[in-house]
Amino acid sequence: MSERRVPSLRLVDVTVEVDRRRLLDSVSLSVEPGEWLGVVGPNGAGKTTLLRAVAGLVAVRGRIELHGRPVDGLSRRERARAVALVPQSPIVPDGMTVADYVLLGRTPYLGPFAVEGPVDHAITAEVLEQLHLLALASRPIDTLSGGERQRVLIARALAQQSPVLLLDEPTTALDIGHQQDVLELLDKLRFERDLAVVSTMHDLTMAAQYPDRLALLADGRVATVGPCEEVLTEEHLSRHYGATVRVLHGPDGIVVVPTRSRRGSP
Repeated sequence: MSERRVPSLRLVDVTVEVDRRRLLDSVSLSVEPGEWLGVVGPNGAGKTTLLRAVAGLVAVRGRIELHGRPVDGLSRRERARAVALVPQSPIVPDGMTVADYVLLGRTPYLGPFAVEGPVDHAITAEVLEQLHLLALASRPIDTLSGGERQRVLIARALAQQSPVLLLDEPTTALDIGHQQDVLELLDKLRFERDLAVVSTMHDLTMAAQYPDRLALLADGRVATVGPCEEVLTEEHLSRHYGATVRVLHGPDGIVVVPTRSRRGSP
C-alpha cells in the first residue's frame, strides 16, 4: 500500500472577517499534489475570499498549511514561491508586453534591488513556448484576444514555479471554445507539473468536467465537498443556489440544465 503524500494545501477551521462581516466561516479543505479542486457556490458565498486567504491577501483565523508547513512560519517571499494566484481581473500596466508580464512571475526569486538573470529569462522563455505564446512575446497584452490574455495570466503564474495554483473564474468572459482551451491546458499542466489546482468556477457543467472534486460554498461555509456527482445534485443546487435545474447524467459526464419553474400567462 503506497504511503499517502502530504497535502499541497490544507485549511483547518479558516475564518475571515472583514468590517465585522464573516466572509468565511470555519472552512476546512485539503488538496493533494496533482489534484484539481473546483470551488462552486452562489454569488457572495466566499469563493474569491477563499483564494485570497490562501494567497495571504486577507487576514485569517485558523490554520493554513502549504506542503505541511503553516503559512504563519513563511515569509512573504516563501509564500509567493509556494502558491500562485491568477485573479479574475488583474491589473496589467498599459503597454506591457507578454514577455515582460510573464517575467514578473520571477519576482519572488529576486533579492532587493536585484534584476532578472539568465535563469529567470530561460524559465520565462520555456513557459512562453509551452503555452504557445512565443509568437506573441513582444505584443502588448491589451492587444490580445480574451483567450490569449488568459493564457498569459496562467503563464505568469507558471513562471512562479509554485506547486499550488489558484485561479479565480479562469473562463470568465470567454466563449465556449476558449473556455475549453483554458481548462484543457490546466488539466494538462497539473499532471505534467504535479500541481495542486484550486479554481472557482461559475459554469457548473464545466465544473463537472475537469476538477477531481468540488467544494460547494454557501454563506462562507463548506456546504458539501466530494466527487462532482455527489455535489452537483438537484437538491443541493435548489437549496444553495435557489435554482430550479435538472442534473443530467450522460456518457460524457454531468450536465446542469436550468428549467422554468412556471410558465407565464398565455
